[in-house]
Amino acid sequence: MDTDLITLTGLRVHGRHGVFDFERDAGQDFIVDVSLRTSTAEAAASDDLKHTVDYGALADSLAAIVAGEPVNLIETLAERLAGACLALDGVRAAKVTVHKPQAPISQQFTDVAVTIERSAP
Repeated sequence: MDTDLITLTGLRVHGRHGVFDFERDAGQDFIVDVSLRTSTAEAAASDDLKHTVDYGALADSLAAIVAGEPVNLIETLAERLAGACLALDGVRAAKVTVHKPQAPISQQFTDVAVTIERSAP
């Protein structure tokens, strides 16, 4: 069976993740990119949303995770997001990048991010 790619890029959500108390107190914006491997053939043939990933619902689900329970590491956050992606019907693999552009780094920088790739069992 073919696998196609559905991508959601630049989902910006305020969260309270981080090792330091001030990160948990004030929070900051996190940006999430996901790419999902799935077949879109049935959706294309039927022209019916029920045969593909509803990216609006996906965005809501991922945003709830980012805005939800704080974790220390963006690696942990990325793992939770990947798990939510893989729980969707027909998703065989997920690539998740969590950006933390306001990370507490003393040097000037543009972005810090963690990217993970996970496959369905």
